[in-house]
Amino acid sequence: MSDSLVPMLAAVSAVAFVAAVYQVVSDLFLRDRSRVSDRVDVEFLKRKAAGAAKKKASLFKNLDQVAGARDEAGSPGWMERFETMVEQSGLDVAPGRLLAIAAGAALHAAIAAVVGGAAPIWYVKRSRDARLERLRSQLPDAFDLMARVVRAGQSLGQAVLGVAEEFPQPISAEFAYCYEQQNLGLSPEVAFRELTRRTGIVELKIFVLAVLVQQQTGGNLSEMLGKLAGVVRERYRIRGTISALTAEGRMQGWILAALPPLMLLLLVFLNYDYAAVLFDHGDVLAWTFVAEAVGVLWIRKIVNFEF
Repeated sequence: MSDSLVPMLAAVSAVAFVAAVYQVVSDLFLRDRSRVSDRVDVEFLKRKAAGAAKKKASLFKNLDQVAGARDEAGSPGWMERFETMVEQSGLDVAPGRLLAIAAGAALHAAIAAVVGGAAPIWYVKRSRDARLERLRSQLPDAFDLMARVVRAGQSLGQAVLGVAEEFPQPISAEFAYCYEQQNLGLSPEVAFRELTRRTGIVELKIFVLAVLVQQQTGGNLSEMLGKLAGVVRERYRIRGTISALTAEGRMQGWILAALPPLMLLLLVFLNYDYAAVLFDHGDVLAWTFVAEAVGVLWIRKIVNFEF
């Protein structure tokens, strides 16, 4: 390999490594939870404490206890968050196998170790984000369908089955799994809580909380579902508006982040002897790399937020 390619590959690997690792770390450790999500979680705990204890079959007793333990245990650990991320991606890969793939890719080549190690996890996270975004876009129409089914005199379980049969992936798979859990004897409350755990979408948490309140206090379920569809549709519209308004900031951030390494690569190709002087001062390059990483994280923090 040419000596001029080694610094180039090292610079590209370092930049890609920081971007990929931050995507994962920010999701597993630094993810900010919005006030709406926190309030919904608090209401979940209140409703669980206020509900009367019900006798269930011994086959599903442990499942209920596990579901309740998730609510009461607080924030999950990093391994549980990692497993949830893999589950939400919709990919047919186990968390252990993903880690093995990442380790194997990292050991495949010494120069590209950081990129090879982070690439599989980054791909799974991107797949998870895309899948959840598709699911979120399907929710308003799904709630409208459920409202029509309930208005026609069917039960909430039949409404869930209607979504599973009429809608494409990924919402059909999630609702079908929820319906099958109830068919096997799991209580609707636990099945709906598991639905929110698998997806992690705040709109579904609001839906499940509204259903639990309606079951305890009564009311017009079809009207509630129709209004919920309008609220979710408006939230999705606002998310699109925010994404459009912050697109320029994200693009500026990526351009500013890419300029230093691209200029370094350009100097390596055009005048290597001039650029080689920089590699004699490793401390300068190291602090430049740190400042570049801090700038990328700062810009990302500004243009990305939940509501």
